[in-house]
Amino acid sequence: ELQVEELQRLLAGMEKEHRSLLLKMKEGEAELARLRSLEGDKLAQQDRSAQLEKEVAMLREKIHHLDDMLKSQQRKVRQMIEQLQNSKTVIQAKDAVIQELKERVAYLEAENLEMHDRIEHLIEKQVSRGGHSSRARSKSEYVSSKRLTGPKPLPLIRVVET
Repeated sequence: ELQVEELQRLLAGMEKEHRSLLLKMKEGEAELARLRSLEGDKLAQQDRSAQLEKEVAMLREKIHHLDDMLKSQQRKVRQMIEQLQNSKTVIQAKDAVIQELKERVAYLEAENLEMHDRIEHLIEKQVSRGGHSSRARSKSEYVSSKRLTGPKPLPLIRVVET
C-alpha cells in the first residue's frame, strides 16, 4: 500500500507537472504565433515600404522627365516669340519701304500726269498754229515711254512721234 500510495503521489505529481508543461507549451505556442504574426506584419511592412520606395523613385523619374520636357517647351516658346518679334520688325521695315514706294509712285504719277497735260497742251498749240500736221494727235500715237534715272527719281517721259 505504501508503494501504491507513493506511486499515486508520484503519478499525481507527474499529472500536475504534465498540466503545468501543457500550459507552458500552450503559452509558448501562443507567444510563437504572436511573434510570427509580428514578423509577418514586419515583412508585410517591409514589402510595402519597398514597393512605396519603387513608386517614389518612378515618380521622381517621371517628374524629372516632365521638367525636362517643360524646359524644352519653354525654350521653343521663347524661340517662337523671338522669331515672331523678328518677323514683326521685318514686316514693319517692309511696310515702311512699301509706304515709301507708294509715296514715290504717287509723286511719279502726279509728275506723269503733269507731263502728259503739258504734252497735250503743246500738241494742241501745234495743231491750232497749223503746224506740221493739221489733225489732232491721239494718246495712241505716243511711240514709247522711257524712265530716266538719276540721283533723284525722274518722272516717266513719253516720246512723241512727229
